[in-house]
Amino acid sequence: MLTPLVRAITVAAPPPSLGDNTGDLDRLKKTLAPQLAGAMPVVPYQRLGKVAERFRAAGFAGVAIINDMAGTPVLVDFLSQPEVLAGMALDLGTTHLEATLLDLSTGAVLARADLENGQICFGADILTRIHHAAKSEGLAELHRAIIDSVNALATELAGISGLAVAGIRALSVSGNTSMVHFFLNPHHLCREPYIPMVNAPDPCLAGELKLAIHPAAVVWILPSVGSYFGGDLISGVLASGLDQQPETCMLIDVGTNAEVIVGNREWLIACAGAAGPALEGGVARMGMRAGPGAIEHLRIDPGTGEIRYDTIGKGKPKGLCGSGLIDLVAELYLTRQIDIRGKFRPQAAGERLIEGSEGYQFVVVEGTDSADGRPVVLGQVDLDALMRSKAAMYAILTTLTNQVGVAFADLHRIYVAGAFGRHISPRQAIVLGMLPDLPLATYEPVGNSSLAGAQRILLESQARERSLELVRKITYIELNVNQEFMLRFSGSRFIPHTDPALFPSVPFFGGE
Repeated sequence: MLTPLVRAITVAAPPPSLGDNTGDLDRLKKTLAPQLAGAMPVVPYQRLGKVAERFRAAGFAGVAIINDMAGTPVLVDFLSQPEVLAGMALDLGTTHLEATLLDLSTGAVLARADLENGQICFGADILTRIHHAAKSEGLAELHRAIIDSVNALATELAGISGLAVAGIRALSVSGNTSMVHFFLNPHHLCREPYIPMVNAPDPCLAGELKLAIHPAAVVWILPSVGSYFGGDLISGVLASGLDQQPETCMLIDVGTNAEVIVGNREWLIACAGAAGPALEGGVARMGMRAGPGAIEHLRIDPGTGEIRYDTIGKGKPKGLCGSGLIDLVAELYLTRQIDIRGKFRPQAAGERLIEGSEGYQFVVVEGTDSADGRPVVLGQVDLDALMRSKAAMYAILTTLTNQVGVAFADLHRIYVAGAFGRHISPRQAIVLGMLPDLPLATYEPVGNSSLAGAQRILLESQARERSLELVRKITYIELNVNQEFMLRFSGSRFIPHTDPALFPSVPFFGGE
């Protein structure tokens, strides 16, 4: 049974008379209370006149619109006839925004859309934007850019579904802590010791943020645990059900950072580290997001050296997304064209290896076969970046499991989120020593869990309650000051590892 963030409740109240001089809003609230488990709804000051006017104009019968504002029923509108109640679920990403529009009464998806975060022009990464926010008008500019982006996305969703953008009655927002602060436009952003302004923002109305959706739409922002653990990770837990599992499981979400949670219904421990950009394809010169034209999977024939690849959208290749980059480097290792340090072996790589201004480059696709006439190449600089990222990834996983005394073999399931999880081949990641050498059935992709969690917030009161409980339940470990992490990172900068016994299924070419 759905318990949406916004509900429409049918009302038929007795009209006022000389014998009953109850005020219009008091009459409406009194009539609604039995359908709200006895709770008397609250009417925000800015909605008093609208609700009363529409209740009287409808002849004291129609549909009351009730927002769930963290457990308190809030009466925000009155309609003479029912209408589609639409809610927007938003993944508020650092580089891209992705959203769906849902019918709140059925849970059906009405539309999907995504676009680039308008804040990109102020900096591709969060740190650059925080520095920009310190300028006189910087924070206001960042806030306007993200609000404009959300409004553009809402307008697109409404157009696809045939609704008016002002007809969107709810918005759930899932993002990292910094993006949420930009969205809310605080008077300051955190400085050392990096304490957020707020971890669990109370719900507000869209009009307060100058959003293009209905001004009385409830805006529910998923809470964060701290500066480095945002609502997007809370969404991931909701989407995977990690917090309800009897067995110990793990969730890995790779975006700008790699964020990991391990635990079960009794306990949850989390950490985050800088392992994301290269795995997103964002560090390699030919790296790109997982979109049309990106090589997502690749194989090298060990006998002939022929490269076969698949691109997203089946068109000509433009570059390599994270999964394509992982496949490529794993295949280069298995065909012995790179060594255990991730360095090219010219005698094995053959004619595809050319000298560039920054060292060796491996030609994956000739310019005649690419989308833009430029060859798709992998340089030694790109390889080195991937080696650092894969080492950080494995070090994060081993440090976290060691902290809680859990062996990889004890994990019942490893949920892999985001585009990384949707496209990655776990086997190739194991070859590189990025993921632990476990049966492939252990790994389960969960797609955009940030968006999936935001959708559940729109539709389920239990998810909203769980999101708030998770903030209190999760223990966060800081890796930046963890000596064990640094030692494990150093040991992970080889393929698959300095200790090949940790990866028994992977061939080890240590004598080269």
